[in-house]
Amino acid sequence: AYRDSSGKPWVLPSVRAAEDVMLKANENKEYLGIDGDPAFVEKALKFAYGADAALDRIAGVQTLSGTGACRIGGEFLAQFYPGKPIYLPVPTWGNHHKIFAECGLDVQTYRYYDRSTNRLNLEGMMEDLRSAPEGSILLLHACAHNPTGCDPTVKQWGQLIELIKEKQHLVFFDSAYQGFASGDAEADAKALRRVVDEGLPVMLAQSFAKNFGLYGERCGTLSVVCSDSDQKEKVMSQLKCIIRPMYSSPPKHGSSIVRTVLSDPGLTKQYYEECESMAQRIQAMRMRLVDALKDAGSTHDWSHVTQQIGMFAFTGMSAEMCDQLTDEYAIFLTRDGRISIAGLNDDNLEYVAKAIHAVTDGKSITSN
Repeated sequence: AYRDSSGKPWVLPSVRAAEDVMLKANENKEYLGIDGDPAFVEKALKFAYGADAALDRIAGVQTLSGTGACRIGGEFLAQFYPGKPIYLPVPTWGNHHKIFAECGLDVQTYRYYDRSTNRLNLEGMMEDLRSAPEGSILLLHACAHNPTGCDPTVKQWGQLIELIKEKQHLVFFDSAYQGFASGDAEADAKALRRVVDEGLPVMLAQSFAKNFGLYGERCGTLSVVCSDSDQKEKVMSQLKCIIRPMYSSPPKHGSSIVRTVLSDPGLTKQYYEECESMAQRIQAMRMRLVDALKDAGSTHDWSHVTQQIGMFAFTGMSAEMCDQLTDEYAIFLTRDGRISIAGLNDDNLEYVAKAIHAVTDGKSITSN
């Protein structure tokens, strides 16, 4: 989760202001419908697909954050797009494998990140997507790929889209960091919108945990881009049939916050500024970490850390290095070398940099 410059959780002031509005409006605690709050879903879909998106053909339901969106989407695909494998990037968010396997989908992988260069493995990615059976499901991160923070360039997205069109694959986007990645929600949505504009079949799992700081509110959506309004109604019906026996209806508070913020021009502007400030702090800490590593004496090329975006940095450190950081320096990170840039601040930056240098000095941070 995001931490401020003091290492503390940060509730966005726009979120607090929205809660004040909701309190004054004396909002009740009644159940939402199976598909959630329609006003929230509309605002959320426009946030993702654009203010002028053709919502008359996009089926959207409120979900239990991005995890719930992936699960509902996986169940929908297992029932109505049977026999098609789903391809996940290597690496990806660890829960992706478990979620889609639990849905009964055939989970396969494609190459994404090259640890020998600490860069995107576009050639391997293209080769694997080309080899996948026609009409396969591709799980793509909309922005700020987790855990690597390494996204395709605009040109590379163009190459990927042409291949996806050729193979008639279905794209399932997971969008957990829109606005939080670059500080610009519109820029972070470009890949998604570009794929939709190309007329490709698209599904989207959308979370408001990171970009709105609503981690504990479990607030998100699942959407399916349909061919027309008639298909949208049929898809909506089936999505509700999946949700009803699973959890009946989603929680209300978080979605009400997002709806309130995105319905008020003043709060919307304030939110965008706050989201940008989080992204800028993280980017600044990336650069400062690399500078601190150099000051500590590291001779490694850490440029991949500054080129990545989002909350995390995929450092290239081995599992053994990560274990040493935890055991000897009480620095906690996942064993694939992913660290939380949001956890860095003025008080711990130098300590972390010196510790990383100590465990990586004289050793490779790339692997074959």
